[in-house]
Amino acid sequence: MSDHVYKIIELAGSSAVGSDDAIRNAIKRAALTVDHLDWYEVIESRGHIVNGEIAHYQVKLKVGFRLE
Repeated sequence: MSDHVYKIIELAGSSAVGSDDAIRNAIKRAALTVDHLDWYEVIESRGHIVNGEIAHYQVKLKVGFRLE
């Protein structure tokens, strides 16, 4: 098995649907411009409340991608 080196970036994804969707949105968008995405870690989660209901979710992620 070869050794790998990773670059780590932070992303914030958002969604009106849920936190899982916010994660998927962030990774899907990053994958358009960053190659070799390998892993993610949720480091922060928050949301927006309107009239006592959750209106929006935002999730902050660390994402690792393998350097060539």
